[in-house]
Amino acid sequence: MRYLDRPATETDVYVDAPPSAVWPLVSEIMTPSRFGTELQEATWVEPERGPCLGARFTGRNFHPRRGEWETTSTIVDLVPELCFAWAVGDPDVPSAVWRLELAPEGDGTRLRYWAQMGPGPSGLTPLIEQMPDKEEQIIARRLGEWETNMTATITGIKQMAEGSA
Repeated sequence: MRYLDRPATETDVYVDAPPSAVWPLVSEIMTPSRFGTELQEATWVEPERGPCLGARFTGRNFHPRRGEWETTSTIVDLVPELCFAWAVGDPDVPSAVWRLELAPEGDGTRLRYWAQMGPGPSGLTPLIEQMPDKEEQIIARRLGEWETNMTATITGIKQMAEGSA
């Protein structure tokens, strides 16, 4: 597994609520900061635009090994009650792409959270350049961290949508 191959991870959960109840939580950019450990805060660059295609937001992040940093992301896919996705950094060559997808399932919603590294440089780039022989381990560890935070986020969304949070 190499960074240039755009490694990805995903997780999903069944939410006992219709997509119309899940969507407001998915399209609220602060939701991941409520449940994960890395994203601390997200704010719209132009708050009056809110969630729409091309809208940008700044994320303030923290990781024990890296400290704090900020990113700017752009909404690259948005279909109400179906999909909300953003690219980190340059939308044409992002350092990561994140996507939340909703699919009706019975009386509820299948909520899927997917993320892909690269192809643009990221915080992993200098680490991989310093230790190219450990690239696979670095990527696997980072994908594991992502999946942990992604699972916490969709579990939190599930609890909120079902009224148990």
